[in-house]
Amino acid sequence: MKAAGNEVTAIIGARSKDYVIMEDRMGKASDRLIICTDDGSYGIPGFVTTALQQLLNDGERFDEIVAIGPAIMMRAVANMTREYKIPTIVSLNSIMVDGTGMCGACRVTVGDETKFVCVDGPEFDGHKVDFDELMQRLGTYKDEEELAQNKE
Repeated sequence: MKAAGNEVTAIIGARSKDYVIMEDRMGKASDRLIICTDDGSYGIPGFVTTALQQLLNDGERFDEIVAIGPAIMMRAVANMTREYKIPTIVSLNSIMVDGTGMCGACRVTVGDETKFVCVDGPEFDGHKVDFDELMQRLGTYKDEEELAQNKE
């Protein structure tokens, strides 16, 4: 995006300083880089939405937002940008399994349509993704996953 002549503001979020990744690469690909950590150990304390809200409160204008990461974060970003009518793209690649559309694990409702992230995406209009359904589906095997982790 920067190489195409756009002004790019990037916000990286992580649980703590130890989990911040790609800082150098994102810094080179951005005009401005903001780091947030949940525990406040590095950069701005809080989530990426904390930094984004501050920028919006300060009067910053964005032509487009691209959110990549956990579904819960992308949902929070899309909910925030909806209020400001900022087009928002989310990348749902993290829910893909086989990459062919045959397993159905990456099925998501976008607008009124069923889409498969691996063949129809992985990028979608964040304001049209049914994140409630997506979050529910991501938790389908939560009990079994916890049992498997505790078994080790």
